[in-house]
Amino acid sequence: MPQAFITGVTGQDGSYLAERLLREGWGVHALVRSARDASEQPLNADVTSHVGDLGNPQSVAQIIADVEPDVVYNLAGISSVALSWQEPELTSRVTGTSVAAMLEAAWKLQEKVGRPVRFLQASSSEIFGAATERPQSETTPVRPVSPYGAAKAYAHHVVGVYRGRGMLASAAILYNHESPRRPETFVTRKITAAAASISLGLSDSVSLGNLDARRDWGWAPDYVDAMIRIAAADSADDYVVATGEAHTVREFVAAAFAAAGITDWEPFVKIDPRFNRPVDAPEMVGDATKLRTTLGWEPTVDFSDLVGQMVKNDLQLLSR
Repeated sequence: MPQAFITGVTGQDGSYLAERLLREGWGVHALVRSARDASEQPLNADVTSHVGDLGNPQSVAQIIADVEPDVVYNLAGISSVALSWQEPELTSRVTGTSVAAMLEAAWKLQEKVGRPVRFLQASSSEIFGAATERPQSETTPVRPVSPYGAAKAYAHHVVGVYRGRGMLASAAILYNHESPRRPETFVTRKITAAAASISLGLSDSVSLGNLDARRDWGWAPDYVDAMIRIAAADSADDYVVATGEAHTVREFVAAAFAAAGITDWEPFVKIDPRFNRPVDAPEMVGDATKLRTTLGWEPTVDFSDLVGQMVKNDLQLLSR
């Protein structure tokens, strides 16, 4: 039975990934923290957990050595761009330099066991930051504009360093992707939860920041499928994972309220400058041609259906 080691297993992507690998007959090991957060997904009972902390890279490296996985999926880290502005040093350690320690542990493991140990890094479109080209691809210059993007950029580059060393280390450059499992600390889930609440008469407004920011939003299970394909590919490489369609936050709001049965949404939305980022990438939209043509990946859920499924879930949660 092949073995996988996942960091970030109680996050949106990690929970979908663990479920998928278990269905396909993998043994799944996961890094978990000693203290759980209420926004985290429950840990699947069939996952073998290992308590550790990305802030202590040596402990994580030891777990990798003990587990001896066939694939390491690194999905963990401080995933909020907004939080990275508040905790830049912590973000650099947890999201950035910890990746070097995991790669080195995987490298030493494959030398010990005499077989390849694959590594999949969940990279981010935020590494492109102030990109001047639309859409962005694997050849777009890396120019982050946030502490989160800078930490992800370091991790992205160090994956390339170990790939050059001969390791099957790949990066999935993930654009925004959502699902009902997205915590409400993210603006997308904040919007869908608010639309559901307002439609049920449980609240009367929601405060948001920049409605004109444009992002490429996809369906999280589709992006997990992409990561599995990338990790299993014959050769390691970097791949953009995106739908190729950009929508504004305003469009997301309109779609969410429409799904909740409200067409005139503007009276319910308050603009609060406190939610604006110090620096925000103007438009992020990805070109996943390489992933589509090389590994046969295709998104299965479009923008309106994605938003609709999130609102439907929030309506069900509130109705209970």
